[in-house]
Amino acid sequence: MPHETPLISMIVVALVLAFILGAIANRFRFSPLVGYLLAGVLIGPFTPGFVADQNLANDLAEIGVILLMFGVGLNFTLEDLLSVRTIAVPGAVAQIASATLLGMGLAYLLGWSIGAGLVFGLALSVASTVVLLRALQDRRLIETERGRIAVGWLVVEDFVMILALVLLPALAGIMKGAGGTGFGAVAMSVLVTLGKVAAFVVVMLVIGKRVIPWVLHAVAHTGSRELFRLCVLAIALGVAYGASVLFGVSFALGAFFAGMILSESELSQRAASETLPLRDAFAVLFFVSVGMLVDPMILVREPLPLLATVLIIVLGKSIAAFLIVRLFGYPTSHALTVSASLAQIGEFSFILAGLGVSLALLPDRARDLILAGAIISILLNPVLFVCLDWHLAKVKPTAEPASAPPADGAPAEAASREPIPATSATNHVVLVGYGRVGRIVARDLLEQQVPLVLIEEIRPTAQQAREAGLEVMHGNATDPDILQAANIPGARCLLVAIPDAFEGCQAVAQARALNPVLPIIARSHSDEESEHLMNHGATKVIMGEHEIAIAMLADVPRSLGYA
Repeated sequence: MPHETPLISMIVVALVLAFILGAIANRFRFSPLVGYLLAGVLIGPFTPGFVADQNLANDLAEIGVILLMFGVGLNFTLEDLLSVRTIAVPGAVAQIASATLLGMGLAYLLGWSIGAGLVFGLALSVASTVVLLRALQDRRLIETERGRIAVGWLVVEDFVMILALVLLPALAGIMKGAGGTGFGAVAMSVLVTLGKVAAFVVVMLVIGKRVIPWVLHAVAHTGSRELFRLCVLAIALGVAYGASVLFGVSFALGAFFAGMILSESELSQRAASETLPLRDAFAVLFFVSVGMLVDPMILVREPLPLLATVLIIVLGKSIAAFLIVRLFGYPTSHALTVSASLAQIGEFSFILAGLGVSLALLPDRARDLILAGAIISILLNPVLFVCLDWHLAKVKPTAEPASAPPADGAPAEAASREPIPATSATNHVVLVGYGRVGRIVARDLLEQQVPLVLIEEIRPTAQQAREAGLEVMHGNATDPDILQAANIPGARCLLVAIPDAFEGCQAVAQARALNPVLPIIARSHSDEESEHLMNHGATKVIMGEHEIAIAMLADVPRSLGYA
């Protein structure tokens, strides 16, 4: 049996290269996405050396698109959007329109058709979810008003792009100027497409909303983690495929709705965490497959059109967003944050460019400009945020009194991140994680009126904890600033209730550095994890399986009638 096949070779080389280049990009504080795209360039047909099979890459990329959109749906919450709807909805629509017009203007100068200009402009108008969220999370801006505006803006952009992906195939004929395509025929095609989408939405909201959560809960009650993970993947891929076959809807829209339906289930966060590794792996392959389409010689062959494309993405979109936010009466800090967040393009741009080329709406030259513009804009985005941090620190030096001055040698970016409101609690218990174990612990401590501060990274879970009456620090317990804000130096005890031993070890080590005598109790699932936690500073580690065995053995005499 041969040990080398095109599929295995492509996956192995793509993942290894993506890891190496992604790690290098991350080391220099760029998004790892840049490394994934560059890995694709290196194994693409335009560079020497190993060349991956493009057809196989496209198939794997399709799975990546489905899982990416499923993840977007899982994180889609109407509450966040409604809280900033007065700015996010009109602002995003106006910014998309302005960027699209700029793209159409460049397309006109390059001699492309109106249809090509429209698709080109739309592709330049939408920001990358991955890059935007990463930048906001690094600066602890997600929970701030300007962070919510940026995220709400992004959600509206994503929704507009989903509509564009649905309508483009129906409008392709008239946009290409096909002869004999009358208005009536186009209108009928659009109506039929919208009717299919409406039918799919109705089926999902009426039937899927009941069936999907029921199936997920039924599988969860089996106690099999393997079956649960498989169930989530089957829902994501099955709904996406069914939407395409039965309703003629794109894989992306089907997966998005599957995720959105699941997001309303109390098991949504578990579903997201169980599928995250596979989702990330296929997302990497998606970005690698996109990079394979990039011809590096475009830098030499078309420097001016590429420069114009980058200026539209980085300056055109940013200026439009800045003016719109200021027009709605928000301060300059909000306008600059939103502008910097949107000054790049990513996932949807790639999907839209691929669809445009497949429909013969977009020339290959336009796709090359979009892909090259994406890589350059993602490379420039961290630089823009560093400039933003520097500017805000300079013009508002007293705006963040709660934050401690940076240590000598600390990066300027850390000094200008959004401060975390510190707790006033002392001699209290700090609990990390509000999952199945954390909820029981928190409930019992509240009943005993023990002062308690909770650290929880997942936003909906943190909100549930607040509604239950807990004082919550939203963030990752591995962040020393989060632990400092929770007053670890003045705490009575730290309870690490999260199931992830790797993250738990980092939290234990950070807490031990802040308080060398603090009692730290953590949980584990194996002897190896227990030893690892103890080595990192835990005072005591409780292994769930071990405690269950003790409890069962304690009941054996009573069950046999000896008690």
